[in-house]
Amino acid sequence: MAAARRPSRRAATTPAAARDPSRVQSLTRALSLLDTLAETADGMTLSDAAQIVGLAPSTAHRLLTTLESQRYVRFVASEGLWQVGVQAFVVGQAFRRSRDVVTLARPQMRHLMEESGETVNLYLEEGGEAVCMAQVESRQMMRAIARPGGRVKLHCSGAGKAMLAFMPASDVARILQTHGLPRATERTIDTPQKLKIDLERVRQRGFAVDDEEHAVGLRCVAAPILDEEGRPLAALSISGPLARIDETAIGVMGGHVRRAASAVTEQMGGRSRD
Repeated sequence: MAAARRPSRRAATTPAAARDPSRVQSLTRALSLLDTLAETADGMTLSDAAQIVGLAPSTAHRLLTTLESQRYVRFVASEGLWQVGVQAFVVGQAFRRSRDVVTLARPQMRHLMEESGETVNLYLEEGGEAVCMAQVESRQMMRAIARPGGRVKLHCSGAGKAMLAFMPASDVARILQTHGLPRATERTIDTPQKLKIDLERVRQRGFAVDDEEHAVGLRCVAAPILDEEGRPLAALSISGPLARIDETAIGVMGGHVRRAASAVTEQMGGRSRD
């Protein structure tokens, strides 16, 4: 019999949850069991699952067999293990189809604009380029604007580098082979080695900086929104004139945009790097 790996996080219902009159206790317990099984790839014995959730084995068995009847869990008799079932996967896929990064990101974008005073953009990667999908404009007289639908190269934009830094190496290589490293300004990164060093810096601090690499006089600070595998779904960016985004402001704004991107990552069910 294969040994079941015990998850580190307890899924037991909290006393506050148990006292909440709006909760259906049996449903809460069943979902806690499902959450517990989801934490191990191998499956779990009845006694282990019951102990972790804080239930009597008889109660846990009754709930698991109910979930099994709806295919949310399955029992592997040969190993005596309970595992997550196919219906849980179906529900998860429905969430993946329905999640809308633009809608989820808008509150964070508005907050970022108020926090930084600069224009905030949301970019997605498409065809090896960064496409602006949404924007919250700064109230400043002089401000950076990239209209929704506009495209920029990944290697010379903050949002692009934020996404490149968390892509698989094979995807980065394919994009560079297709698009190359054309220079937009004198400060554009134009060699694979320089880009490799810059992307490592992005991974270390959690945000990317476009320092007049796309347009003279413009700086951009960006962070990636990640999926459940830690790959980029999109990127949030703050952009503005060099005069306002100085060296000190870069660090402050980098922290702001990293936290905002992490919040959207969490809402999307992704794996945050924070």
